[in-house]
Amino acid sequence: MLHWLPGPLNGLFSIAWLSANTLLWFVPLIFAAFLKWVVPAAPWRAWWDRVLNGIAQTWVALNNLGMGLTKKIRWRVNGLEHLKERGWYLVLANHQSWTDIVVLQKVFHRRLPFLKFFLKKELIYVPFLGIAWWALDFPFMKRSSAAAVQKKPETQARDVAETVKACEKFKRLPIAVMNFAEGTRATAAKILEKGSPYSHLLRPKAAGAALVLAALKERLQSIVDVTVVYPEGPVSFWRFLCGKVREIWIHVETIPVHEELLGDYFRDREFQKRFQKWLNDLWEAKDRRIEAMKREWLRRAASGKTGRVFQPGGDWDESMA
Repeated sequence: MLHWLPGPLNGLFSIAWLSANTLLWFVPLIFAAFLKWVVPAAPWRAWWDRVLNGIAQTWVALNNLGMGLTKKIRWRVNGLEHLKERGWYLVLANHQSWTDIVVLQKVFHRRLPFLKFFLKKELIYVPFLGIAWWALDFPFMKRSSAAAVQKKPETQARDVAETVKACEKFKRLPIAVMNFAEGTRATAAKILEKGSPYSHLLRPKAAGAALVLAALKERLQSIVDVTVVYPEGPVSFWRFLCGKVREIWIHVETIPVHEELLGDYFRDREFQKRFQKWLNDLWEAKDRRIEAMKREWLRRAASGKTGRVFQPGGDWDESMA
């Protein structure tokens, strides 16, 4: 409806919408979190967890509404048919931009439980959002560098303990734990700088995914492998807000949680090697998929077929058009 707005004006309107929506739900969220905190009874806290997740889902729904009003995006999404909102999932995705978070929240809204991310401790100081993430039990982690671990090995044990403790909270209600395995945004410069063996991705870090799998092994239904592609080229969050992103392609694949994916990542060296190989193989396949998706988009663009598109065995989600 408002996608005709000039780029900068579209971007400013989008920021105003996101900000107003966040402020609208901030007070109810903090109030509900306080009521949950004052009574340390498990059933009481579980009930308020559901209320808090409901507030968060409403926040996402209104963000999606704003996106629909201001953006004219052609979505190509496949692989959603096996997902359920009431379940436990580990979501693994490639990471290119802050836009990824908004995109994933839209794609998985009411198809998966509310997505929760592992966040750096410093992000708790982000105005409004930091407290909101805390209220929603987003885990804040202090990730020690390799140099710090080498100097003080006990810091690794502390980081592991914090991760396991955070995952304990996830057992109360269905959840989708989001993990950007690359650890940072994969730009062309970073791929070159870090000597990545992949054309479109950085090397994945295995520890976080392995810890979540071990901590939630009796709950997890599936691993959700997500490939996000912006076929027109690199995208910044501001470019997205300005309505300059016209196509987003998403491939979703569900992977069963097999016994060979469960183990003590830091104490069992054989398991560590096996898990790293599994994740590297997954990333190699993802890299090939991204290349194929980009080539297909170029082929369609050359033939003037970049409008509504379908993928054999996939689906076009009309609700996202």
